[in-house]
Amino acid sequence: MALDTSKKGKSHPKVSQGLNTMDKIIMKYRRCDSPHIWWAVFGVVCLLAAATRFYNVGQPEHVVWDETHFGKFGSWYINRTFFFDVHPPLGKMLIGAFGYLTGYDGTFPFVKPGDSYEGVNYLGMRVCCTAMGACLVPFAFIIVWEMTFSLPAATLSSSLILFDVGLLTLTQYILLDPILLFFIMGSVVGIVKFHGQQKKPFGVSWWFWLCFTGFMLSGSVSTKFVGLFVVLYVGLHTIKNLWDLYGDLSNPLSYVAKHFLARALGLIVLPIVLYCVYFYIHLTVLCKSGNGDEVAYGAEVSLKNARTGGGYLHSHIHLYPEGAGARQQQITTYSHKDFNNKWLVKKWNEEPGDWEDDEPIELVKNGDLIRLEHVPTGRNLHSHREQAPVTKRHHQVTGYGENGIGDVNDVWRVEIVNGEEEEMAKAVVHKIRFVHYLVGCALMSHNKQLPKWGYEQMEVTCNPNVHDPNNLWNIEDNVFPKLPNSSFAIYAPHFIEKFLESHTVMFQGNSGLKPKEGEITSQPWQICGQWFSAIDGFKVYLLGNPIIWWGNLIVLAAFVFVYFYHAYMMQRGKVVDAEYRARRDKTLEACGWLVMAWALHYLPFYAMGRILYFHHYFPALLFSSMLTGVIMDYLLESLPNMVPHYLSSSVYPWVTGLFYSILIYSFYLFAPLAYGMHNLDPSFENSTVHQIRWLDTWEF
Repeated sequence: MALDTSKKGKSHPKVSQGLNTMDKIIMKYRRCDSPHIWWAVFGVVCLLAAATRFYNVGQPEHVVWDETHFGKFGSWYINRTFFFDVHPPLGKMLIGAFGYLTGYDGTFPFVKPGDSYEGVNYLGMRVCCTAMGACLVPFAFIIVWEMTFSLPAATLSSSLILFDVGLLTLTQYILLDPILLFFIMGSVVGIVKFHGQQKKPFGVSWWFWLCFTGFMLSGSVSTKFVGLFVVLYVGLHTIKNLWDLYGDLSNPLSYVAKHFLARALGLIVLPIVLYCVYFYIHLTVLCKSGNGDEVAYGAEVSLKNARTGGGYLHSHIHLYPEGAGARQQQITTYSHKDFNNKWLVKKWNEEPGDWEDDEPIELVKNGDLIRLEHVPTGRNLHSHREQAPVTKRHHQVTGYGENGIGDVNDVWRVEIVNGEEEEMAKAVVHKIRFVHYLVGCALMSHNKQLPKWGYEQMEVTCNPNVHDPNNLWNIEDNVFPKLPNSSFAIYAPHFIEKFLESHTVMFQGNSGLKPKEGEITSQPWQICGQWFSAIDGFKVYLLGNPIIWWGNLIVLAAFVFVYFYHAYMMQRGKVVDAEYRARRDKTLEACGWLVMAWALHYLPFYAMGRILYFHHYFPALLFSSMLTGVIMDYLLESLPNMVPHYLSSSVYPWVTGLFYSILIYSFYLFAPLAYGMHNLDPSFENSTVHQIRWLDTWEF
């Protein structure tokens, strides 16, 4: 990366005669009139980022928090087992690629947090995710430098990200968050570097940074849909830039049109093409249905409603409430992959043998009578003539019985659509109707949501109209070790059909992530925190550095005050010198863009009604931390002019030193939350960890 230190957007104090050596070093640092100084500071920032992020990266040696989901997804990519998820595929594909390239074989089940990694080659996935998270610090440095050309502002901003223990914790594990944050910050790096090439349009560097930005935007949206916020931010940047070009009357319209087309190609067409390519790879790689194509008695399966956007047949230990039919176990559909989606296929009149038995394999055929037992709870899929809770003209579907023992109302007939008599049922390829043996209704799911007692999941009923298209189901997962693993690539729908189906499922799943009863949307001042690992001997707790989080909010309020103060003084006709005006204008412009980025990554959650958990705030935190660095630099540069002359030469280094001292000490205090609390006894009031529990809501 070439550095042009001749680009100055702020004034710098002139070096006075008679300064001691330390004062001269500080003055050179503030002026940054040499590339060697810039590279030295940038190098130190990068080394500290690597040291803090990669320290203890292999600990704890067990599954942490959502590693149980994203590690499992990575395994499925390595095994090429098909699945649906509410997030786009790129982040999960990268996790699978990290594991594959570093020797992980995809066999670890990732059942629950706390499961030991003994004998599992998991470290490569953690290290690669951590490496992407470590890039956030130098990215912040480059963004603020390009916005202000102030080395102290870039250093302050990157330090706030460097010393936040919450970001450290969130980016050290096998999660989507470090990947998402990498692409978001990379997108902003790209657009500010591209903006810096405006004096050399259509050159090699200009095209490189334009395409780099498009690539990063595609990565943001292809990891999580919240990446759309940074797309909007880059779009606003681009509109402002094009408006300036259009407003310059010396530019012919053909020249403006050429700029518009180039940006449309790099920032719209390229990301869309890459987004489709990622999905094509995703759908091409995941070409296996599970442990078998044909379905055997004794198999564990998941059933997915065949309508567009249909969910998985699901149950949990909660009962239907009074007034909603029989008080038996709830049956719903759920958009996410979940252990509660597993069902055991049984004959109607006998229990299946163990998988290890030498009994012959019996396959499920068209017209067979079967029972479906919910694997986690042991209750059978059941229906009777009670009204369904929402759709009153349908019959209620429940979970009934104990340990797989129920009654005749648990029996269902398998009907393969357009199937031959006694045709073998197959996973994925066949659309199947399950008709209740006694009542004659068909198992159905639609888009009607249950109330809060049903966790706002989708209603499942038994429909008297057996020919309703919502009665059709696909067997997706099909686990039976005695059958060979098989590919359904030859049966898979056309790419466009599968692409649209995937998006319907993702949008439906994301729209359901709203605050439930008892859940509270996180606020930036609350710093609620959450356990990443609660295993005795090595506890990890996600908590932001409160000095940084609360400080960011104070500085955000200070920016509003500073902005209106300067606007008021300008209206009053206050005369300022040209250097001061240039520094002020550059600072306010940079702060305006950072406040906009913060708002775009935080405020839309209110409009969407989307639950905002604590870890969802971290993209907004990155921008508020950079804003704090820019404002702090502006205030520090203004301090010498606001104090008596005899203090003017010493106030900057002393206040700067105090700022970094507080920052480093707060990191030292809260670092055990990220690096692991060993043999923690909560009742031991003299422990260091106990002393930093400043709020009762902090659970460690």
